[in-house]
Amino acid sequence: MKETTVSTPLNRLSPLSVRERSACMCRHGFACSSFEAGHALHLIQARIASATRTEWADAIVEHADAATGELSVRTFDGATHALWNSGGAALEAPAGTPIALHVRYGVLAVGRTQFNVALS
Repeated sequence: MKETTVSTPLNRLSPLSVRERSACMCRHGFACSSFEAGHALHLIQARIASATRTEWADAIVEHADAATGELSVRTFDGATHALWNSGGAALEAPAGTPIALHVRYGVLAVGRTQFNVALS
């Protein structure tokens, strides 16, 4: 008796065509599917930021626009940073909220909640 194997044909897509077709789900109102700056926080990004504790800076949110995801924060040494996040950081941290910012790895901490932010 001859056995037949059923297999799914391999779908070989080039990385370029995959990148061209991909779009972050947050643009469509769903959970973020990208780990680019300002989108979802990657586990490795969170771990490396927590491993470099001396690089965190305490700051206060000066301006937060929930519609655009833009935030402006001022660290206690006087430096101002413009940030952007698609995941609701501006909702969690309205103006006057104390936060912690890891500039090197682009992580914003509001209490125990962390966000991936794009710095400009």
